[in-house]
Amino acid sequence: MCFNSIEICAGAGGQALGLEQAGFEHASLVEIEAPACQTLRLNRPQWNVIEGDLRHYSAEKWKGIELLAGGVPCPPFSKAGKQLGNEDERDLFPEALRLVLECQPQAVMLENVRGLLDSVFDVYRAKLISDLKKMGYIAEWRLLNASDFGVPQLRPRVVFVALKRDAAEYFSWPSALALPPPTVGESLFDLMSASGWREVAQWRDRACYIGPTLVGGSKKHGGPDLGPTRAKKAWASIGVDGMGIADAPPDADFVGMPRLTVRMAARIQGFPDHWQFSGKKTAAYRQIGNAFPPPVACAVGMQIRAALNAAAKPKLKRA
Repeated sequence: MCFNSIEICAGAGGQALGLEQAGFEHASLVEIEAPACQTLRLNRPQWNVIEGDLRHYSAEKWKGIELLAGGVPCPPFSKAGKQLGNEDERDLFPEALRLVLECQPQAVMLENVRGLLDSVFDVYRAKLISDLKKMGYIAEWRLLNASDFGVPQLRPRVVFVALKRDAAEYFSWPSALALPPPTVGESLFDLMSASGWREVAQWRDRACYIGPTLVGGSKKHGGPDLGPTRAKKAWASIGVDGMGIADAPPDADFVGMPRLTVRMAARIQGFPDHWQFSGKKTAAYRQIGNAFPPPVACAVGMQIRAALNAAAKPKLKRA
């Protein structure tokens, strides 16, 4: 059975890539940022990438599609901001609901920051679930940690899944992997040693934990770094200088704490090494910092696909 999806607020393709790995083909991807659109086209020239404001996008031509997915903007719900929710002009959940009504997908998958689960948004979440119920969907929220799916950082994200009633009974959330994720040192050893850094083994032994949640994708930052002071301190505790992003790995005689390169940051986020990022260092890092880890998207996507498969099979008649 062929499974197709629409991806909204696609960014650099973290969720789209994970869903592709889970067996979904993308009929359409919508993204407003030009560098991210260039990244999508660079890696998947065959994808139908639509550059523009989601508010001007119509999904009517995709009626009955299997999945509508995306990561609507986080600032309305982030603890780093004012948590204005529906009073924030960047809140695109209403647009997502409009698209659900237009294309009536079999399933919906949206992700956002952990702050969306704060009590201040209890009414907001309840209304979204109620609105979808009126459209014929059963919806649920779940907090998932990327580290449970092999990603070398914690990165908690709220994932929202809604399925039509006939498929909802078959859906279950993905289970955490049995093995722990690799540490930052294990994940980046080959990249850190690429220029012959003599102290790379000692650094690997110090970087013996998973990374803090990778942040720094906001346009408010003047350049690429690993986020606010608290985030930088957390990275420093495992031997990474979070004050910026390096152009290259440490050379043989480097002394001190190394900085991550764009490729290293992408690996920490769960991107495969073949995934390229368009734009200069700042634009590339912002795409990575805002991304949804592909392994998490893949895990949830596989569960959605399994539920849709099960619902499509003829039910056995009782004797």
